[in-house]
Amino acid sequence: MNLFKHPWILLLMPLLGVLAGVARSQSARRLNSAGVPAVLPALGTARTRLFAIVPFWGRVLAITLLIFALARPQKASRGEVPPAEGIDIMLVLDTSYSMAAEDFSPNRLEAAKKAAADFVKKRKNDRIGVTVFGGTALLTCPLTLDYQSVLEMLDAAYLNMTRADGTAIGDAIVTAVNHLKESKAKSKVIVLLTDGRSNVGLVTDLALAAKTAAAYDIKIYTIGTAGKGRAQISTGDPTQPVIYIDEDLDEPTLREIAGLTSGEFYRAKSAQDLEKIYGKIDSLEKTKFEAKTYTNYADLYLYFLAPALALLALLFILERTYFRTVP
Repeated sequence: MNLFKHPWILLLMPLLGVLAGVARSQSARRLNSAGVPAVLPALGTARTRLFAIVPFWGRVLAITLLIFALARPQKASRGEVPPAEGIDIMLVLDTSYSMAAEDFSPNRLEAAKKAAADFVKKRKNDRIGVTVFGGTALLTCPLTLDYQSVLEMLDAAYLNMTRADGTAIGDAIVTAVNHLKESKAKSKVIVLLTDGRSNVGLVTDLALAAKTAAAYDIKIYTIGTAGKGRAQISTGDPTQPVIYIDEDLDEPTLREIAGLTSGEFYRAKSAQDLEKIYGKIDSLEKTKFEAKTYTNYADLYLYFLAPALALLALLFILERTYFRTVP
């Protein structure tokens, strides 16, 4: 946005126009009273014609530029000050072998990764981390504002990433809590996504794990990612190209975990459901603050002052050289 710091100075522009007209007419009368034609003959030289135009209108142009310079033209740019504190969010993703089930397109894990990535892209000023789990839990990305790194870690997640069979939900919660508990953020959140039930791990009491999270004011949103009934998994083995797994989602426990931490449980039966769930969590967990804006001003007066001074210097030189004598 361009503006003037002293716009009232521009009121001199009409006055300059009036003065220029008066000066021009008085100059013409003086020439006539001296017996010199007001209009130079058409046969005059090029120097004569320039002399009749350049000195007078050159000064008018220079004064015009000086008026604009005095009005202090400026370029204003506005920005927004981010909040001092945001929300710390740990995305906890199940990468156990059952996440290869194809009741989601193309499978449960890829659909979960895409929905989580879309969630990350909507965040602003919040730190996000990633924990994956199977038979054990692994922090793959600590809390960070570098969303590109978070997206890369999500994209790099693969089936059986922890190289341990089973589903250790308790270990996953405790691992996430350990990385959130010292946070000074005004809100701390775990988004836990799984398609099964906890059957391995060091932490077997999931209610105790949830209460531990609640003790550190950490809210847990649980997402059950599994369709109803059996689901198929492509094996890539010509002798047995497809295997089937039964639904094994422990919905009551996931509800309990969410309830103990003042969170919510969601059941996703398709990739579209996942996107809606992450969208709802995104709307629930927003940093509320009054936007503070600032404005930077960059002076542009030199763009007018420099040409004005250059023009006056040029006129000074011309009048003492080229226009010194005019036939």
